[in-house]
Amino acid sequence: MRPTISSPPRVRALLRGLRGTLIGLAVAPSVLAEPAPRAPPPRPTRTASYVAKKPSADTQIQKTVAARGVNPCDTPDPGFGVYDKWQGGIGMGQFIMPKHGGITSRGDFDVMIHFHGHEAVRKEWVTVMDGAVLVGIDLGIGSGAYEDAFQAPDVFPRLIESVERAVAKKAGRKAAHARHIGLSAWSAGYGAVQWILARDYAKRHVDTVILLDGLHCGYVGPAINGAQISMFTEFAKRAAAGETLMFVSHSSIIPPGYASTTETADYLVHECGGVSHEAHGVGPLGMDMISRYSKGNFYVRGFSGNDKMDHCAQIGEYRDVLKVHVRPRWSSPRGRGD
Repeated sequence: MRPTISSPPRVRALLRGLRGTLIGLAVAPSVLAEPAPRAPPPRPTRTASYVAKKPSADTQIQKTVAARGVNPCDTPDPGFGVYDKWQGGIGMGQFIMPKHGGITSRGDFDVMIHFHGHEAVRKEWVTVMDGAVLVGIDLGIGSGAYEDAFQAPDVFPRLIESVERAVAKKAGRKAAHARHIGLSAWSAGYGAVQWILARDYAKRHVDTVILLDGLHCGYVGPAINGAQISMFTEFAKRAAAGETLMFVSHSSIIPPGYASTTETADYLVHECGGVSHEAHGVGPLGMDMISRYSKGNFYVRGFSGNDKMDHCAQIGEYRDVLKVHVRPRWSSPRGRGD
């Protein structure tokens, strides 16, 4: 069982606000007060020793909608662009693909599997992508539901196979093959990515991982429990070496009793032999950048803010990541609308 952690009054109030505000995101995150995740099958690891710093006092700020110019928890809807509406038939979740095209003459296509907040990321996706398939999976509140759904080693391969069949059917082909496979998650969705990356299938087939304010673990004494997130560390090292692509963003929210997204991001950077650098810049949806790190194809961006809108605003990073990194890397076959 996952340990139960009692949340202080401020966090409980923040959660109530999130649950009431994030209806437009199709799912309400509870990452601010969920217990630390269960660890996937253990792997050899050295004794936990890295003690990460919690977000500093000057990052614990909030900005109003007026100051941001937009409500990040309820952004304008741009429609679907060249994409058709959400469709089912893939066993878990739903998908969108271009009305026409998006697949090569040999039946190859690219696909991103996103966990948690599919409607919110769809708004970002359709503004910059015009060929790759987007799969959206929402399984409820907290990372536990995502962990439970993807613990069995055959779940993710079967999901990819079902997407391939659905794409082939929609495109009028006998067969279709996922050429590039990416995983993205906001908030609690990292629970699915955690178990997927722990399997050998991911080592052979997953090219890209994007984590938007969603990676948590427990502690061993004061140190980060690196064993719980070792699969993310391994993927980050491969990205830093130029083999894969990984992007991690974090707010400055401090959760009760387990490591924040700031601490886990710093841990990944440390394990890749680096240190995050102070940065100043304006991010999407009114965010303020405070740190950054880049090595090879491994990118980390940190932002101030500890409120529900700061958590929602992290989804705004998705558009830039897709445009700057994913789209040129994949060079997906282009699709078109009517």
